[in-house]
Amino acid sequence: MRAVSEHADPIPTVDGDADVEAAEVPAEDRLSRLDPETRARREVALRLVRKYGDPSLKSRALPVERFDDALVEEVRRMGQLMHDALGIGLAATQLGVMHRVLVYRVEPDAPVAALVNPVLEWSGTEKEALEEGCLSLPGVLVDVDRPIHVRVRALDEHGEELTVEASGLEARVIQHEMDHLDGVLILERTSRGERKQAMRVLREEAEAAVGVAS
Repeated sequence: MRAVSEHADPIPTVDGDADVEAAEVPAEDRLSRLDPETRARREVALRLVRKYGDPSLKSRALPVERFDDALVEEVRRMGQLMHDALGIGLAATQLGVMHRVLVYRVEPDAPVAALVNPVLEWSGTEKEALEEGCLSLPGVLVDVDRPIHVRVRALDEHGEELTVEASGLEARVIQHEMDHLDGVLILERTSRGERKQAMRVLREEAEAAVGVAS
């Protein structure tokens, strides 16, 4: 089953191979292909992303009411962080900002898209289960069943109305990030068995982090 992850952008490498999705390559191979500058930027960006256990990841974000230069700058910063972390989606709550803003980019050459106060207007009956990862859940990949087609109403960072009709990966990424805005993680969208395995991975990651810090 093909993996879909928030860290699934094609990764630049020293040999120019930019066609491999990160989620389809074991972590050790993926990281070994990164040039030192890209790896350093990614590590800095990931330190700013809230990880499992942070209360902001379980909290429902509030609607944005003010559209100003500060919001435009926030969206720009989120897009840059997502890029540096080699991600394809990021929600404001993952940075501890509790309002309803998400950014995503599923094609590496496309501009970053921002959805403010997104509302799911419609989802198709056809669903597909794929593995999803999350920048806030290091090392975790779990199967998540989601509608293949969705229509979302939102505003952009300038307050202009948007309607996004998305399918496939774009639809999945939008749904994943909208879940974040409602305090829902992929652990709650998967089976009990996969959730238990994911918790073991998270404990191992936490123990490894403590070991490195000490």
